Amino acid sequence: MIVEYHPAVEQELKEARTFYENRSSGLGEQFIDEFEHQALRIAEAPGRWAILTRDIRRSLMRRFPYVIYFRQPSAGLLRITVVKHQRRHPVYGLGVSSKDDLKPTCR
Repeated sequence: MIVEYHPAVEQELKEARTFYENRSSGLGEQFIDEFEHQALRIAEAPGRWAILTRDIRRSLMRRFPYVIYFRQPSAGLLRITVVKHQRRHPVYGLGVSSKDDLKPTCR
């Protein structure tokens, strides 16, 4: 499975990592590890996650209060479009285009 992510995801992850690292040494790395683990879980079975709207699905991170929005445009492709704190406005990120500048991360 090829996993791509929207450029805004990288910035959101950097900000969250910095926030958690400032709270406790090593916590920022734990946040990134949790995100990567969740992305792998999503890639294993994308259809098992809750549908938000049309083709957008949602997965909650287990340890941190973050949610991952993603699409699966084809059987071998997963697009992570948004990573956001759960307290952000509920529609934040739902308008992210699937054709925006996406970056591949793993196969």
